[in-house]
Amino acid sequence: MAESVAQQPAQKPARQPARQPAGQQVRAGVAGRRRRVFKDGKGWLFVGPFLAVFALTFLAPIGYAIYLSLYRNQAFFGGTVFVGLDNYAQALQDPKFWEAFARVAVFLVVQVPVMLVLALLAALAIDSARLHAAGFFRIVIFLPYAVPGVVAVLMWGYIYGDNFGLASNLNDLLGTTAIQPLSSSWMLPSIANIVTWEFVGYNMLIFYSALRTVPGELYEAAAIDGAGTFRTIRAVKLPALRGAIVIATIFSIIGSFQLFNEPNILRTLAPNVITTYYTPNMYAYNLSFAGQQFNYSATIAIVMGVITAVIAYVVQLRGSRESL
Repeated sequence: MAESVAQQPAQKPARQPARQPAGQQVRAGVAGRRRRVFKDGKGWLFVGPFLAVFALTFLAPIGYAIYLSLYRNQAFFGGTVFVGLDNYAQALQDPKFWEAFARVAVFLVVQVPVMLVLALLAALAIDSARLHAAGFFRIVIFLPYAVPGVVAVLMWGYIYGDNFGLASNLNDLLGTTAIQPLSSSWMLPSIANIVTWEFVGYNMLIFYSALRTVPGELYEAAAIDGAGTFRTIRAVKLPALRGAIVIATIFSIIGSFQLFNEPNILRTLAPNVITTYYTPNMYAYNLSFAGQQFNYSATIAIVMGVITAVIAYVVQLRGSRESL
């Protein structure tokens, strides 16, 4: 037994891989990082043009507006001086700004829900199998959005006119002056009607696109459970539309706070009703181009941008939590 063990060859120790010198390891690591950077750089070639345009058309104007808001033109002393946050303090105490903000806030609270409900009803009707010529109605409802905004306001302005157009003809026919869409009491509802007419089709298309992505198995399961039309809408379609509703709401909030075209064009028809500070955007525009107050105009724009971003973020956060 001892002899057999002695005849067995001694096992050689496992060969350890040769260790590279520290300098070679460092060079290999650097070369690997360079290859990764070069590989990642191909993606930057695709996103680079977008980032350049984004920086020039979005980031640069915002930065310049912030820069302008920190200065003030001293008319009597001459030149532009650095005032820090004084312009922002003035904006927060400006009654014209808060009057304009309150007006668009009321516009937002009333007009946006009405518009989204109408768009939702139109999308549900078109998506249902009971509506004949659904494609025709889809195009007809979406068609007002294809009309340029200025043309749409001019068209409705001629309808609203007190001395011409449909409103004037109805007053003459009825022998009254009760129909006055451009009066101070009805101006904001008249603008809301124009905006609703323009954007119902746009929001309808968002909702309809979301409805087309609902799996057919959900409808089959609802039919097996004996769900009717309204229960299917409540249990299947509305939950599927939650994300689209949040997106449409955010877009509508931003559009409401940016209200400008409609009141600015209608101002020529009702100059005594629509003031230069009827909306925050009109206020900033007239401060800059009519009053030559570029610094304060930039301040108003920055304040409204921050308020809009905060409200839109809160709506998005709330919608995301409810969808979990």
